[in-house]
Amino acid sequence: MPERVQEQYVEVAPGVRLWTERRGAPDAPALLLVMGAQASGLGWPEPLVDALAAHHHVIRYDHRDTGRSTRSFDEHPYAVTDLARDAVTVLDALGIERAHLVGLSLGGMLTQLVLADRPERVLSATLMGTCALSETPYVRPDGTSVPVAELPGIAPEIVEMWSQPVEDHGPEAELDRRVEHWRRLSGDQLPFDAAYFRELERGIIAHAGSYLDSAAHGRADDSGMLRTAELARTQVPTLVVSATAEPVFPLPHPQHLAQVIAGARLVEIPGMGHSLPPSVHGPLTEAILGHTLNGR
Repeated sequence: MPERVQEQYVEVAPGVRLWTERRGAPDAPALLLVMGAQASGLGWPEPLVDALAAHHHVIRYDHRDTGRSTRSFDEHPYAVTDLARDAVTVLDALGIERAHLVGLSLGGMLTQLVLADRPERVLSATLMGTCALSETPYVRPDGTSVPVAELPGIAPEIVEMWSQPVEDHGPEAELDRRVEHWRRLSGDQLPFDAAYFRELERGIIAHAGSYLDSAAHGRADDSGMLRTAELARTQVPTLVVSATAEPVFPLPHPQHLAQVIAGARLVEIPGMGHSLPPSVHGPLTEAILGHTLNGR
């Protein structure tokens, strides 16, 4: 079991504090978990965090406008690149010089930004459920190339859900909506456990103290994120997780990522979608620790 769990607030901008949590031995190599858009740090499931904390000093945190962190966007709008700088500020505030970074979805993009802009702070990077911040075309196995703009897009049923305004019909109705969201994000290759995701979201809501979602990250400025040249020459060891049921950035997005990031390796997790159900915790832990501990 991890040695201890510590919570701390970190100021990343005037009047803006982020909730952070650390667990595992303080002298173990640091590992920073970077969640996706509008997702609290509690989106990283407890069993997965504990498994990683058996070998690492694991940090997870709430982005701005999520969880227990400051709701600031309406008064002080920020860019997506500011969220990447927040990750480095968290490391600064916790006295961590370098860390392994693990990013999911938007968190994978933020990890790429840190990898490109502050490589001296990154021991290794693990990317999943995300797309490359690169203009370099994807090269198919037959040698033909595909422009980035022509790579497959988000599954229509997810686009349809994201296009609908989120209405307040009370906490239980919001739980219903979130469970349905996870069902669509999970893909169609593994059985979907609605009770698991309902309990996960119930804990996230309790942690935040509110079931209301600001949708701030969808409104944030997403310009200036391309890092084509920087990713092509990075020396930071990078692992790309290929989830075979991924519906947001479907195949071959992981293969494209592995091509455009210098020296990146690809590992496949069969059945995994854009979520972290218990059935993927084991293979995902094995993949991450194989990368961070053994460099394989």
